[in-house]
Amino acid sequence: MRLTNYSDYALRTLMYLAVMPKDADLATIQDIADGYQISKSHLTKIIHQLAQLGYIESIRGKNGGIRLARRPEQINLGEVLRYTEPDFATVPCFVDARPANDKLEPTIEKDNKAAQVSCMIQPSCLLKNVFYEATQAFIAVMDSYTLADITRNGDKLWALLR
Repeated sequence: MRLTNYSDYALRTLMYLAVMPKDADLATIQDIADGYQISKSHLTKIIHQLAQLGYIESIRGKNGGIRLARRPEQINLGEVLRYTEPDFATVPCFVDARPANDKLEPTIEKDNKAAQVSCMIQPSCLLKNVFYEATQAFIAVMDSYTLADITRNGDKLWALLR
């Protein structure tokens, strides 16, 4: 499984904000882009979504910037990925459905002619069940970690980002 750059950058943004020294000013999008050497314009969209989802707080104005809106131990990595990944379709014959219970439950595409044409055995294939189980295991592992877990070495991370 490969995550999108969008999810990667979202997690990195949260990590950056989590390891900032407590006495530091607010971070800017440019600070984060420079720290990771990634595109500022791509990061802008991610920051906007993270703010809408309540993970970060965005302060406008001359002395504005961004910071975490929640404590790192309150930010679950699996939850972040559910919001930032467009789907978890490891094979063309399933798509990600985001049910009310917020569990990853891919559904099998029945009417997608492209999926039917690309794989002749789709109607009887059991491999998709293996991929589904593997995806569930991946999400379960991600659900078991918080931002605090992956930023315990904050001083070392911050030194690399500055």
